Amino acid sequence: MPGPGDEVPDEAEDAVPAGAGRHGGDKGGRGKKTKKKGSFWRELPLLIVVAVVLTFVIQTFLARIYVIPSASMERTLHGCNGCANDRVAVDKLTYRFSDPAPGDVVVFRGPPTWGDNGEVAGEQPSGNVLVRGLQGGLSLVGLAPPDEKDFVKRVIAVGGQTVACCDAENRVTVDGRALTEPYLYYQPNLGRTQADFAPVRVPEGQLWVMGDNRNNSADARVHGPIGVTDVIGKARVIVLPVGRWGGVPDTDPQARPSALGAPVWTSGAPLAAGVLGAVPLVVVTRRLRQRWTSQHGWTSENGGTSRPDDPPRTGR
Repeated sequence: MPGPGDEVPDEAEDAVPAGAGRHGGDKGGRGKKTKKKGSFWRELPLLIVVAVVLTFVIQTFLARIYVIPSASMERTLHGCNGCANDRVAVDKLTYRFSDPAPGDVVVFRGPPTWGDNGEVAGEQPSGNVLVRGLQGGLSLVGLAPPDEKDFVKRVIAVGGQTVACCDAENRVTVDGRALTEPYLYYQPNLGRTQADFAPVRVPEGQLWVMGDNRNNSADARVHGPIGVTDVIGKARVIVLPVGRWGGVPDTDPQARPSALGAPVWTSGAPLAAGVLGAVPLVVVTRRLRQRWTSQHGWTSENGGTSRPDDPPRTGR
């Protein structure tokens, strides 16, 4: 047992149970808990502010969720009566570095000529500040339509091209060539013949857009082309309902098949066949060479061949 003047070993200090002190240990424990609780409540307003700022930045510059309220893009996008209207994620970044191309499904602000379009009613903001703020917040995540009149259509032609309808096979043409539009949908009881319109040359910096539900879409045929600057972004993914989750196809209707009507992927077929044919040829050739050398006494050393009766080689 150590005397009064002896030092207590470190092991003895470590062996003291934590919180053994009735007063000191308890106070320390309570102090820590109080500190954590206070820290959380102090940080909560900061977390809320950061979340709001990040949401604003993402929705303004990167992506936003939009509701599809009309049937003009059936069946690519659901917005029909009685349907669970699709919510789509719209990419706002792509068109900061490039322009919309034929086949892209785009969301755009309706220009003045589209003001009387009945496809989007355009909800009037509430006079109550709190309700208006709630509506704005819900529109950011696609749970409520935005205040402005936004539309979604497919790009058919771009500035400088001439679009018309229809050729002898009821197809839209661009610069005199018929389009291939596998996404078209003809709503029952509305017929399967597209409405004719005279050739229109799309001004530079503008887009000719049309709905996939061709006979139930008030689009450029009615209101004229839209400006590239009116485009908000490109529809990328259907996020709701869950059963329809998936990408939004951007099939280019102006794409041309390769020669003789063969699909584009077949253009690499000759090269692929050559590669596949070369592999067994190399294998067979190697085996024949090995058999030949074994039958005629050839040996392989350091990658070279020689015969036993050949004179020795000397370096110069």
